[in-house]
Amino acid sequence: MGFENPSREEIGEILKHAGNIAVVGLSDKSDRTSHMVSRAMQQRGYRIIPVNPAAAEILGETCYPSLQDIPEPVDIVNVFRRSEYCAEVARDAAEIGAKVLWLQQGIISSEAAEIAREHGMTAIMDRCIKVEDSVTLGGR
Repeated sequence: MGFENPSREEIGEILKHAGNIAVVGLSDKSDRTSHMVSRAMQQRGYRIIPVNPAAAEILGETCYPSLQDIPEPVDIVNVFRRSEYCAEVARDAAEIGAKVLWLQQGIISSEAAEIAREHGMTAIMDRCIKVEDSVTLGGR
């Protein structure tokens, strides 16, 4: 059976109950998509935890070099990395007990989705979290 993203309703429920969102590959450069999307999500009330080994702070939040370095629970791991790195990120997300592995628009990794499924995580691929938040939750 091939991969299928959760329904829009399920995605809305995931976002409605999301606490911490760790963003792997979040850039400290304000003109990068990862930065713009994460800033918008932060402005919508989500807690964004940056994961980038090259920065100390992004969007006013402490930046961590890896998922394992985050000292608190993570609900969603939002990934802004090329597909070939996503299986490793999925394993790291499973290790920290994340509930959702979210690969941003344009990122697809069947291996990462399979790792997520094997560890009881929901996998979402090739979808922008900011767009899904706007579509499913509107003005909340």
